[in-house]
Amino acid sequence: MKYLKAFNPREKVLLSIILLAVGVGVFFYYDLPKAEEEQFLFEEEVEERGEDIKEVPLPDEESEVTIVLVDVKGAVVAPGVYEVSANGRVKDVIQKAGGFLEEADQAQLNLAGKVIDEMMIYVPLKGETTVAAGSVTAESGLISINTADLIELQELPGIGPAKAEAIIQYREENGPFGASEDLQNISGIGEKTFEKLKDLITVQ
Repeated sequence: MKYLKAFNPREKVLLSIILLAVGVGVFFYYDLPKAEEEQFLFEEEVEERGEDIKEVPLPDEESEVTIVLVDVKGAVVAPGVYEVSANGRVKDVIQKAGGFLEEADQAQLNLAGKVIDEMMIYVPLKGETTVAAGSVTAESGLISINTADLIELQELPGIGPAKAEAIIQYREENGPFGASEDLQNISGIGEKTFEKLKDLITVQ
């Protein structure tokens, strides 16, 4: 206290202000870095937690794949009934059947043709007189408008190159024919033409 008596009131006030300023400065000097460090650690933890949170994809109902059954006969390694995607092609089924035998007549096949449920694909031997694979059923001998190629379709009465191309284009754009009558949806194939075809064609 004897030291304070040496100062007048004005100097005492000034000294108090200086001491207060020094105290505040010391407080912030030690406390602020700690607060900044805690804030940094908090933000870092939030970021790490954010990285651990992964978006769970919702199931896509439209992505469900439909399976169809196709019977493969003839000159393949392993004839039989195979499951393939509804979007599959003839070539996919042939691969499942082990591929062609050496003597198979591949020229009679439309490998790009789309498969349909309960379809029968017959792979002929070279020199064998038959309609190409996938275009007929063994029991009926009917030409399948879902699998026959450009040449095979022209074997039907009233079907020339233009109409055959239109049939192929229609099924590529709209999928397999659901019924033989759907053939009338194609321009140029009316009721009279269909009457000539209905006993010669199938959608199998």
